[in-house]
Amino acid sequence: MTVSVQLPRPDGSTYRRRLRAPAAVPLSGPAPATRKAYAAAHVVADPLRACAAGGAVDWEATLAVRRRLWRLGLGVAEAMDTAQRGMGLPADAVGELTARTLAAAAEVGGEVVVGVATDQLPAGDATLDAVCGAYIEQLEGVQRLGGRAVLMASRQLAASARGPRDYLDVYRRLLEHSERPVVLHWLGEAFDPRLRGYWGSPDIDVAQRTVRELIERHADRIDGIKVSLLDAAREVALRRQLPAGVRLYTGDDLHYVDLIEGDAHGHSDALLGAFGVLAPHAAEALRRLGTGDRAGYRALLAPTLPLSRKLFEAPTYHYKTGVTWLAYLSGLQPHFRMLGGLESARDVLHLVALAERADDIGLLPEPELAAERLSGYLRLHGIG
Repeated sequence: MTVSVQLPRPDGSTYRRRLRAPAAVPLSGPAPATRKAYAAAHVVADPLRACAAGGAVDWEATLAVRRRLWRLGLGVAEAMDTAQRGMGLPADAVGELTARTLAAAAEVGGEVVVGVATDQLPAGDATLDAVCGAYIEQLEGVQRLGGRAVLMASRQLAASARGPRDYLDVYRRLLEHSERPVVLHWLGEAFDPRLRGYWGSPDIDVAQRTVRELIERHADRIDGIKVSLLDAAREVALRRQLPAGVRLYTGDDLHYVDLIEGDAHGHSDALLGAFGVLAPHAAEALRRLGTGDRAGYRALLAPTLPLSRKLFEAPTYHYKTGVTWLAYLSGLQPHFRMLGGLESARDVLHLVALAERADDIGLLPEPELAAERLSGYLRLHGIG
């Protein structure tokens, strides 16, 4: 059956678009053989209470998102910024999200890493002891549940540290409390402007030297580092400098195809918000790569880049709106509401462009449902 929808153009005119059939990619499968791959998963809001103080999470719908990722063979990166960490998900809900996800993972053998941060502290600066205490409180909570931690970049540490030595001291203390090797987290200011100067300097070369020093001192306690600088050349340079056994998890949602494929000197693994959206394509592409089928990998994953680059366009930190929008169009949740009303962070034309790019690669599993929901959203905004 042919499915079409009337869509607006930037000049105010409209056109009728015929939606394509879903791409022929598996909806379940084993984990990739040669790459670690985590999708940073979003949370589904309770639509009746999304803007209430602290917001409210629809726990069953949220866990269904994670179960889908595990079925596809991907790991879940929990309680990261994709889950509106620091942008609507209150700190007291993070513990419940972690506990529910780890319990669900245990039921199916799903792989999980969990973000720990300092967001229970008030905004602004704090003493380094307070920052350490907040990190350790969350770290110990994850460890009690059997989880493995991602030491997320801390806004409070960025506001409080006076230079690289402060970062090295704080992270040393955290690593001493870690029962299992952790993933470090370097989130660039495009994702969070309050993290400018992280690692003790706005000069990225200086910051990179601090990161290398930290990792070289404590390589036995570090599984890897997630790097989200949107600078592929710098990521490759850092990757080549890491000690043996320490992974670089790309968080570069603009250049992941080349970075994951790698070169003669190595490759990046993946911890990506984009993979929460592109999960079927990403999982199958990585399985192809694991069999040595590089051409098949690129044929499936490279066409996803226009969608991901639109999703993460500036202001990049509002990509979460697009993640939720595409989950709604794909039938993964019954509404387009977000904690704190963040669904309003992107305009109509941006959301339409995301739908077009998703359709270009056959990402929408039920075109009829997608057309119905897209048309209804446009009518709500006086279009069509």
